[in-house]
Amino acid sequence: MAELPSIVHLISHPMYLSICGPSVYEDENQRTWLHHVMDTGGHIQVQLCQVDYHSGHNGLPTSPLTSSTMPSWWTIHLHSRYLDSMDRFWRIMHHIKKDDMEEMILELMHDS
Repeated sequence: MAELPSIVHLISHPMYLSICGPSVYEDENQRTWLHHVMDTGGHIQVQLCQVDYHSGHNGLPTSPLTSSTMPSWWTIHLHSRYLDSMDRFWRIMHHIKKDDMEEMILELMHDS
């Protein structure tokens, strides 16, 4: 019988994420995170997946939505949200580790 994936909800989040290439952020521990912007009917969400990324890769293609909305950095604020380089707040919707991959989804808060 196939083994189900192991999913763990994480409460410890990266303290700082800084852009280091097209569609790629790096945290304070030099771990790289690929991002994907999602427009969920009026709410902008960003999916960040922690992956091993080598500087020789080109990253993911950027879209107009990505280039106009993505900050150059995020920093943790009050353990449940991030403040970005454009003075906007992002709510942490979830942060999980599925098998060996971390995934975090951030949602832009309307009141920021």
